[in-house]
Amino acid sequence: MDIRSRGLISGTLAFFSGFAAVALFGTTVLKIGPVLHLSLVESSWLVAIPLVTGAFLRIPFSLLVDKLGKHTLTIQLVIGLIGMLGIIYTLEQLKTLSSSTAYSLLLLFGALAGTGISTFSSGVTYVSYFFPQKKQGTALGTYAGFGNAAPGIFTVILPFALASLGLVYAYVAWAIFLILMIIIYNVIALDPPFIHYTKQGKSREEAKALALQEGFDVIPAESLAESLKRSAKNITTWALVFMYFTSFGGFEALTEWLPTYWKGFLNVAPIEAGFLTGVVFSLVAALIRVFGGYMSDKVGGEVVSAVAYIIMIIGSLTFIVSHELQSSIVAEIIMALGMGIANGAVYKLVPKYSPNAVSGASGLVGGLGSAGGLLIPPVMGYIASMYGFPLAFSVFLVISVVSVTLSIVIWAKYARAENIQTKLEYAKQEYRKK
Repeated sequence: MDIRSRGLISGTLAFFSGFAAVALFGTTVLKIGPVLHLSLVESSWLVAIPLVTGAFLRIPFSLLVDKLGKHTLTIQLVIGLIGMLGIIYTLEQLKTLSSSTAYSLLLLFGALAGTGISTFSSGVTYVSYFFPQKKQGTALGTYAGFGNAAPGIFTVILPFALASLGLVYAYVAWAIFLILMIIIYNVIALDPPFIHYTKQGKSREEAKALALQEGFDVIPAESLAESLKRSAKNITTWALVFMYFTSFGGFEALTEWLPTYWKGFLNVAPIEAGFLTGVVFSLVAALIRVFGGYMSDKVGGEVVSAVAYIIMIIGSLTFIVSHELQSSIVAEIIMALGMGIANGAVYKLVPKYSPNAVSGASGLVGGLGSAGGLLIPPVMGYIASMYGFPLAFSVFLVISVVSVTLSIVIWAKYARAENIQTKLEYAKQEYRKK
């Protein structure tokens, strides 16, 4: 196995297995809420806490990859495992704990478990250092596509695990799985070339020269603060944050929202609603991301993202006019395709526009972009309560239009100019030959 394959496979394994830390948490809240007599607000905070830590810890951990290399993802997975073990302890001791103590412990350990899903951005940074610019789309699309398949797969397995093992022992099984994945990751993983050379004692310039000589042209910034500063100063980073808020934040939001939509609007049974959400939506969106990254390498992430957000607009309009199951399933598939392709395209653009600050840009785009999973569902809920379920998808209509516009602006201002410059350089070279 060559160095690039090891980097991609180990990073993908870490991202995929990080979801194990939170896979059962939503079910835990549903089962424990009535036992602890939790209010709707308390239950909502309990559901949200792993998503909050999973989103905002992406920024610091992504930056840490520049210093710690492969060990960053190990630290995140171990913290997630500690959270799982703490949840198991709390569930085992539930009868001996007061409601307030049990609730506080579940908040604490849920927050720790959420660290497992913060592996996304650090994994992007880690994997990107193993590939040249021209292959970033395919590499990161593969990484995120197969990694993001975890929620859909776990959704399918979860009912059987709960039925055969019960909640506590299902947690034990997931914890064993995570332990095994941590071991396998550490066997396969290795530091990216530049970081490997700096750990050997070579100077920054020596490490950079060696990495470039081997074809690794994505190099970390000189410092963590510098990486964050450079990416934050780059206006394109903030455009990518919004675009990722629309596609990946929207993906997370619909993963939470669709079960309510299927059950509340179309009276679909819970098991079928879970299948429609976990498999038809989540798995399709995750796996098509690989294609989005591949096409971004071929024709450019700017063009692919614009097309993907247009697909999301079509999906949003289909949801808005749909009042029956068949057309809503079509709408769901259209949205999944658009979101997955857009996610692959956006992360092709991150190292392209922040080649010397990938860790900072990846952290900002992944961390702030994923906040859509927290902010979009309440807005959809408010609109649904006022105007009905179909119009709740007008949120996606609006943000998709904005994202198409941003994609076109980035292409017109930067990518088109870059193509013209490339053609001019080629013309100069041809003229000199004559």
